[in-house]
Amino acid sequence: MNKIVGIGNALVDLLIKMEDDELLDHLDFPKGSMQLIDLDKYKEINSLIANKSTHLATGGSAGNTILALACLGEAPGFIGKIGSDSYGQFYRSNLQKKNIKDHLIATDFLSGVASTFISPDGERTFGTYLGASSTLSTTDISSSLFAGYEYLYVEGYLVQDQELLLHIARLAKNQSLKICIDLASYNIVEENIAFFKEFLREFVDVVFANEEEARALTGRAPKEALAYLASFCDTVVIKLGAKGAVAQYGDQICIGSATSVDHVVDTTGAGDFFAAGFLYGLIQERSLECCLELGALLSGSVIQVVGTDLEDEKWNEIKLKVGEIGG
Repeated sequence: MNKIVGIGNALVDLLIKMEDDELLDHLDFPKGSMQLIDLDKYKEINSLIANKSTHLATGGSAGNTILALACLGEAPGFIGKIGSDSYGQFYRSNLQKKNIKDHLIATDFLSGVASTFISPDGERTFGTYLGASSTLSTTDISSSLFAGYEYLYVEGYLVQDQELLLHIARLAKNQSLKICIDLASYNIVEENIAFFKEFLREFVDVVFANEEEARALTGRAPKEALAYLASFCDTVVIKLGAKGAVAQYGDQICIGSATSVDHVVDTTGAGDFFAAGFLYGLIQERSLECCLELGALLSGSVIQVVGTDLEDEKWNEIKLKVGEIGG
């Protein structure tokens, strides 16, 4: 069976459900964005939420996708960097518990934490202190990490270190891996348009973007953005939230619907879980239509809970539905 390894920022998600968006205004965080923060801002956030109820989960964009793939029964791997602290121990133990091959590197820095502010409408905003994850460097990444895998899933947030991202891609391609990437966040894309375009052309086989990220990169609406990206990537997926998703492989274009959900609790990980469902279908050599349906199933499931921790009973239900989806 094809195997997949993910690489990205090993972050612990600190989830905060809010009654309103006043805290976002206070922190000057645009709603729905991902803001990289320094240690002082991280400490400020900790003081502001000291008396609020919080929930802890392993996170990071690629980490969420790999977690979901493991829960579907795959045996993926994950590469990242953690601190030698309680958050780092929490991250490592969760990988091992989920049967994810642990390629974590430990350092003396504080572990990275994504403070995740969940608005009443389910929208989430991130204040991300990268900590130890930001010290992942070219010297940490060797070709041996990719041995035995056929797919590499990369989170676009790694573009913060372009030299590292290029190093990873070159090693993976030398090992004949197919490279999949999620573009991460519209503001990250806006800051790195030229690099992303060149990187996609040279290295990427499968690209995921939401509507805002696709527009930021191409300046086009979804249909036109799809065609543009498909001119140099084998498979393109543009996620449209409640409107579903569109995908193109070669000349084949497919439109997928979103899963109907009565109440959105938290959109944290929705895009990451969609990617996991789609990639699961891809690894299983399912049809493009089926891949979109699997993506919708997973994203529709995760937005009904806080964070990305689905109960085992829920995963059993999901796996039954996966078996029922044809193609």
